Formats: sequence, structure tokens, C-alpha cells
Amino acid sequence: MDMSLPAPTVRTTCPYCGVGCGVTATVRPGTIPIIAGDAQHAANRGRLCVKGAALGETLDLDGRLLHPMLRESGTLRQAGWNEALERVASGFASVVAEHGPDAVALYVSGQLLTEDYYVANKLMKGFIGSANIDTNSRLCMSSSVAGHKRAFGEDLVPGCYEDFELADMIVLVGSNTAWCHPTLFQRILRAKEARPGLKVVAIDPRRTATCELADLHLAIKPGTDVWLFNGLLSYLARHGGVDGTFVAAHTEGLDAALAIADADCADPAAVARICRVDPAQLLAFYEGFAATAKVVTAYSQGVNQSSSGTDKVNAIINCHLVTGRIGQPGMGPFSLTGQPNAMGGREVGGLANMLAAHMDLDNPVQRDAVREFWDAPRIASRPGLKAVDLFRAVEEGSVKAVWIIATNPVVSLPDADQVRRALDKCELVVVSDIVHGTDTTLHADVLLPALGWGEKDGTVTNSERCISRQRAFLPAPGEARADWWALCEVARRMGFAGFDYAGAHDIFDEHARLSNWRNGEDGAGRRVFDLSGLIGIGQGAYEALEPIQWPVVRGAGGEPVATERLFADRRFAHAGGRARFIPTTPRAPVHAVDGDFPLALNTGRMRDQWHTMTRTGKSPRLSSHSPEPFIDLHPNDALLCGVREGELARVTSRWGAMVARVTHSGGIARGGVFVPIHWSGQTASDARVGALVNPEVDPVSGEPEFKHTPVAVAPFVVEWHAFVLSRESLALDSVAHWTRIQGEGFVRYEMAGRGPVDPDWARALLGAGEAADWIDYEDEGLGAYRAAHLVEGRLEACVFVARGLRLPPRDWLAGLFAAQQLAASDRATLLAGSAPQRGPDPGPTVCSCFGVGRNTIQIAIREHGLETTAQVTACVRAGGNCGSCVPEIGKLLALAKCGEATAS
Repeated sequence: MDMSLPAPTVRTTCPYCGVGCGVTATVRPGTIPIIAGDAQHAANRGRLCVKGAALGETLDLDGRLLHPMLRESGTLRQAGWNEALERVASGFASVVAEHGPDAVALYVSGQLLTEDYYVANKLMKGFIGSANIDTNSRLCMSSSVAGHKRAFGEDLVPGCYEDFELADMIVLVGSNTAWCHPTLFQRILRAKEARPGLKVVAIDPRRTATCELADLHLAIKPGTDVWLFNGLLSYLARHGGVDGTFVAAHTEGLDAALAIADADCADPAAVARICRVDPAQLLAFYEGFAATAKVVTAYSQGVNQSSSGTDKVNAIINCHLVTGRIGQPGMGPFSLTGQPNAMGGREVGGLANMLAAHMDLDNPVQRDAVREFWDAPRIASRPGLKAVDLFRAVEEGSVKAVWIIATNPVVSLPDADQVRRALDKCELVVVSDIVHGTDTTLHADVLLPALGWGEKDGTVTNSERCISRQRAFLPAPGEARADWWALCEVARRMGFAGFDYAGAHDIFDEHARLSNWRNGEDGAGRRVFDLSGLIGIGQGAYEALEPIQWPVVRGAGGEPVATERLFADRRFAHAGGRARFIPTTPRAPVHAVDGDFPLALNTGRMRDQWHTMTRTGKSPRLSSHSPEPFIDLHPNDALLCGVREGELARVTSRWGAMVARVTHSGGIARGGVFVPIHWSGQTASDARVGALVNPEVDPVSGEPEFKHTPVAVAPFVVEWHAFVLSRESLALDSVAHWTRIQGEGFVRYEMAGRGPVDPDWARALLGAGEAADWIDYEDEGLGAYRAAHLVEGRLEACVFVARGLRLPPRDWLAGLFAAQQLAASDRATLLAGSAPQRGPDPGPTVCSCFGVGRNTIQIAIREHGLETTAQVTACVRAGGNCGSCVPEIGKLLALAKCGEATAS
């Protein structure tokens, strides 16, 4: 390519959270693609969070699954696509023939594109004839789906992102928006800067980064959301907050919902005691909500991931229905989806209790419509197994073959060790993934190489119902193929017709046609989900498709017309057009804390990581923010448990255990524990938090209780701590605990162990033979040992060991790995354990974009008298790019002000 010419730039969509940010990728030969925000995409208007900005660092082929693999006699071998597909097709066909269609299952993911999802659903429900297809979206969004269907008659998100900028009050419930939906949070932040009168309320048991923006933080007791919102419903009814005209004309069921709410939650003081919040703050929230017409209530996993998640969703929606605050600009309940295509999966019936195009399995007319449209030999007649039950059925043997696509259930599902046992017992485990080695692929009989982000082509739908194109800008590596292609090939080999697609555009057109097929003919009114305005889309129009919100209908000139908001006409999807109030009886989490397990475990995401880190874990920049798994708990609870900050501890539940480092963030109330979800068996020795999580699920949605598991915390006793930096990955069987962290040109391991540390141990650990260029230092009295392995004068690996936690900072060593030759002074600094003339330790990373540490920011605040985040950015650059670290900078500024006040 002539490098003087403009490099080709492709507009695509970010593969992370449900905000659905537009991305531009500029490809130049020999370098990683340049990733930037798409200024033309309405979701983010050119901004990206730090994860999106670092996407270019995650596109290498290290660890990629590039060829089909078959396991024989316990060993994987490379195979051709034809052999692998025959193994899958014949395996599924023989199980169905002998045991029936319910003996096979698919477990898929919100990481799939809509076209992949559509084909998987069609194959399983319409041709194999079982609804045993579920998705990891069951783990995060199914309570919202169920709540929407109960209230509105269909799985519908009423509003759009613009409503956050038009609202006068934003209530964020169970949503650390600052970390989990960063670009949307930045829109809220800018709206508040422009209109300081905009009130933000955060409802969360933890004090998260999101709370730094909030005017009011209600740190409710975990699991008490229904009490809180039932109390609000009762308060609104008793204080003139009811829109009587709207309720009478457009809803039904208020009396029954109010009777339940009034029975337990009519007294705000009693609700405050149950929710464990200050009564004055609770009343301020109730009064503010009642007095503010334009209110958006946005909620995420803190609401959904509960054994009463669906009732929590409906308790929120009830408060918007009773006030008529729905379907108009700046108001409404808003479900923030967790994955980039959780919404698209719901559109095509990716859940085990749904059909495609928002049709229902339990509706015989709609079942027949789907069967007729697909010309399917059969159609599933009853709901399939939801995620948790599906893997129980695998272990019990009633499901004998499972195909897992684009997800890692051995890490992400609750009671994750049960999933591992299930896969070990399963007759046929097929896994489609882009990564060769995950906790799940270790159990696969057939591995199929999939396309990753940047290589695959299709559509995704974000939280505001906006369909966007995800376009390929990289060639398919090795023999990787699209997931829809692999599914179609298996379908054809099983003898099924109807899977001959010319490309992703052809599948999308079928998806659009199904949305309009016999729509409104079942006597229940038209389904709101409607892509009729995109029917007949050809490949060229599909390639050029701009982001568009459904429903999409035809305009007067035949052009596609999008819909920003739903219910502006006050008609809902239930028969008769009325919304329904749902009585929500408050109930505590199924498993209560007790003397053996006295703390309540909460799990969730970190700012700079994603799911099980198969992608974000490749980026040194992202790994710098929170490099190790941790256990966040209150200092008083730590004292009672006998653990100290910085030390290792074991967290145990009735279902499993894990080990991580203790921290005190200041955001955890007494009685609570927070552990992030991201670490797997590939990145830590024993940090899969899914192994601890109880497998209780919501009885309506089937969503697991990820936010409340009784646990105990105890010391994890070791004799020494260490870290290693190495150019090559290491085998760490000889240490008691380890975490793997990606550096720039090296891998870093944080370790701890028991037993002797000596040169022989160190040489074996680093793979250095007797003839290696080896330097070391030992102080038996202090229990310190340091060693380095050099190859032709270049640093290959180094290890630092200490009896306690007094290990040197790691950041200065990265520069030594960049050097082609170590000078004599460098060798001396290695053995001394510190760099010469070191400046202040920058501390833990706050700003990943520019690598700015906490200590650097605190020194700048103190020395320059900084008072605003803009001043901090001007001084040290932190917060000047994606803005994801702005809440943490705000917290440091607040702490500095508190320190000044204390000093005075």
C-alpha cells in the first residue's frame, strides 16, 4: 500500500457494554489498527471509554484458536472443518435419534451478532425442535425481559439516551454506570455540568465511582429494592403523585399493586429501617421523585441479578406508570444492558422461553406463524432449560450434547464448579470460541475457531434499541469462520433445508421479514418489534446501513423510519393496549447470612476489564488499573475475620472458595464483601468468584442471585510474597497463589508461597539452566531473594521475593525489558531492588489512558492547590481522554478537601 494515501477507515461498533458506541478503525500495514470513537454515531458522539480506546491492543493472534480441533483419547489434535462439522452434526443427530430433541442444547452469548443468534435460534427451535437454547444474557438481562413483558406486554425499553440529557432527575439503581457504561455516564456528567439543577440519585449498597456524581446516595441493604420502590409507590399514592387520567385510561391493576405496597411499605420510617438508610435521605428521595416530572430511572445488574429481580424491575416500572412518566422526553424506566448485543439476542428469541421476533413459545398461533415462516419440520412447543437448569441437566445426563458459543460458563455461571463437573460428564461438548485455552475449552470434545471483533460482520442492538453495523476490517485468521456459517453447515449436514444464506445481509433480511410476518393477525394487536422498513435490504444497503432505532417502518416515500421513544401514543403491547401494574411482594434473598457464613458477597465488574478477560487481559494499559483479583470489605469486618489489607484471604461459601488480596475501598458497608468477576483459571490460581455464587434463581426470569451469597473470609497463610516479570509464560505449580498480568513485552506474575526459596527454585521457576547468565542476591535474615536471567545481555526474566509484603514497585522494571542490553548499573539496580534516583512512586493507576497513578494526582492536588477535575487534567493529563477516571479523580479531590478541613 502507498503509505502516502489515506489509510482505509471502517466504521464499526464497540464489542463491550450495551451502550453500543460507534468506533472507527483505521488499518495500516505492519501496525495495530488505530481505534477512535465514531463522531457520527449518536450513542457516543465520538467518545470512547478506556476499554474501547484500547481495542487495538487486543487484536493480536496470541492464544487464538485458528483451526478446528478434535479431542481423542484425552488429547486435542488439529482437524479440517469438514471432519469437525461432521463430528458435530452426527453427534447431535445420533443423540436426537436415540433420546429426543431435548437431549441436546445450545448455550450462546450476547457477544454474538444478531445474525449468528438468529441462525442458532432457528436451528434449535425450528429444526431440531427443542427450546434448549439459552444465553449468558440470562445471567444479566432476563429479569428485565420478564419485567417488561409483564408490564408492557412485550420486551420493550421505552426511552432513548437523549432522555438522560432531558431529565431533571436521574435515578441510577444497582448500576455503577461510571465503570460499566462509561460513555453514557460521561453524557450524564456533561448534562449535569450544563444544568447543575439536574439531580442524580444513586441507589447501591456500595459507594461506587458513580456515587461521586450523585446528589444523594442511598446505600440500601442488599436485596431491599422492592421495599424501597413499593414504599415510593405508596408515598406517591398518598401525596398526590398519581396521574389519575393516565392510570384510568391506559393501565390496569393499580389497586392490587397498591394493596401489597401499602401492607408493608406505607410508613417511610419503617421502609428506612428495612433498607438500612437514613429516614431523612429516604424521604428526600421520595419527595424529589414526587416533585419532578422528568425522571429517568436507569437500572442494571444490581436489580436484575437477584432471586427477586423481576419483581424489582416491576416495582420500578410501577412508580413510572402511576405518575404517567413514560413515553415522553426525559422520563421513563431504562434498562441498561450489559453486553453489546443482549438486545439483539432478545429480538431473535435467544432465551429458552422466547421465539424469534418477540413471539411467544406459549402462544400456539405465534408458534405456528414461526414454523410456517421458516418452513420448519417442527417447532419447539414448550420453554427450554434456562442456563442454571441446563447445566444441571447436563450433569444429570438428560442433556447429552451441548454446543457452547462465545461464552465461558465454567467461569461465569453461578456454582461454577458444578458446570465443570457437568461438562466432564457430557457425551459431546462442542465449543466455538476465538481463544484456544479457556476454562471451558479445556472440556471440549470439538473446538471450532470463530471470528473475533474486527473480523466478523453483522449487526448489534444497544440498550436504546439502536441497530448498528459491526463491520470487518481485518482478514479472517487461520481457518476461523463466522458462527452463523458453522451453524448453517451443521444444519445442512443434519439434513435441514433453509440454511443457504448468501451472507450476513441475507440473514438480516430474513430476520426483518419475520418481524412483519403475520404481525397483528393473532387478535392481540401488532407486535411493537417491527423491522418492516428494512425488508428487502440488499447487500449494498446493508453495508451502508446507518444506526437506526426500532421499530423501523416505511415512510411515505418508502424510506426506513426509526422510532426514538415508545408509548408516546399511550398504547402498550398487551391486548387492549393497557399497561399493567404488577403486585410485588417484598422478599429477602433466599440464602441468609448466618454464624458460619456471616458476610454477604456481591460480585460485579471493574472499570478496565471485561467478562473473563480473554480480550481485555491482553492490554497492558487495561491491566494496570486493577492488576490483581481482590476482596473488598469493611475494615471492621476484616479485623473480625483476622485478615489485613494487602494480605491474601480465602472467601468460602457453601458452593466453593477462592483466594484474593484484601483491600478496603471505603465503599463497602459492614456485613458486605465485593469481589470482581473477571479472573479465571487462566489468569489466577484460584480466583473464579463464580465458584462461590449460590445457584438460586428468580422464579420468573431464571436469573441467578449474583449479588447476595453468604460467605466467610479467613486468612490464606503463606510464608513469602513475590513477583516475576518474564518474556515467556511460566508454569507455576510450585507456588500457592499466583495472578498473571500482561505487561508491555513481558508477563508479570504476583505470587505467594510456602517452603524454601533458593537459587535452584528460582532457576527452575524462570527456566534458566546451569549455563544461563544468572545474577542473584539473597538476605536470609530478611527473607529476601532477588534474581535475574539474562540472554545475550538482555533481561529475560527476574524474580523478587520477600518474607512479608515489602516488595519494590514494579513499574521501573518495565523499562529494563525494553532495553536490548543491560548496562552494569542496571544489573546493580536489579539486585538492589530499586532504580537509581527514583522519583516518587506514582502509585496504583487511576488514568489508564495516560498511565497516571494515584500518588501523582494527590501530589499535584496538594502542591498546586487543584480544586477541579479540569485543573487536574491540565496539570497531569489524567481524565483528559476517555473520562472513565473522572469519578476517581473527583474522589481524590474530595479526600484532599477533607484533609484540609481536618488540618484546619
